[in-house]
Amino acid sequence: MNTIFYIAGAIALLSSILAITNRNAIHALLYLILSLLSISVIFYILGAPFIAALEVIVYAGAIMVLFIFVVMMLNIGLEEELENKWLKPRMWILPSIIAAILLANLIYALRVLEHQTVTPQIIQPKQIGISLFTTYLLAVELSAILLLAGIIGAYHIGKQKKKIIHRFLKK
Repeated sequence: MNTIFYIAGAIALLSSILAITNRNAIHALLYLILSLLSISVIFYILGAPFIAALEVIVYAGAIMVLFIFVVMMLNIGLEEELENKWLKPRMWILPSIIAAILLANLIYALRVLEHQTVTPQIIQPKQIGISLFTTYLLAVELSAILLLAGIIGAYHIGKQKKKIIHRFLKK
C-alpha cells in the first residue's frame, strides 16, 4: 500500500505542477483532473472511500468538466499583453508573501504534529450529509451561489454582441 501511496502522490505532485505551468488552458485543466484523480486514490488508500468517491464525482467529474466547457465557450487564447504584465517583478510580491506564509505554516505543522498519531475513524455518508445540511448549511449555500455567479459571469464575458444593421441602412 505504501508504494501505491507514493506513486499516487508523485503523480498528484507532477500533474499539479504541469497544471500550473502549462500555457494551454485545456491541457492545464486536464492535468488538474489527473491531479484530483490521484488525490482520490490517496484518500482511498488512507481509508476514506466516501471522500475518494466524492472527489471523483464532484471535483473531477462535475466541476472540472464545467471549467472545460466554460474555457471552450470563452475561446480563450494566449494573450501576450496579460503575460507581459505577469512577468514584471512587482506583480509577484503578494503571491510570494502568501507562499512564504503557507510554507512557514507547513513547516510549523510538520514539527508540531510529528509526534502525534491520528486514529482512523469510519465516517458514514449519513453523518456527512447531516453535517453539511445542519452545521455547514450556510457555507454550502454560499458556495452554490458563488458557483452560479461564476457561471453567469463567464457567460456574459464570453457573449459577443453582434451589431444589427438594417439592410436599408448599409452604405
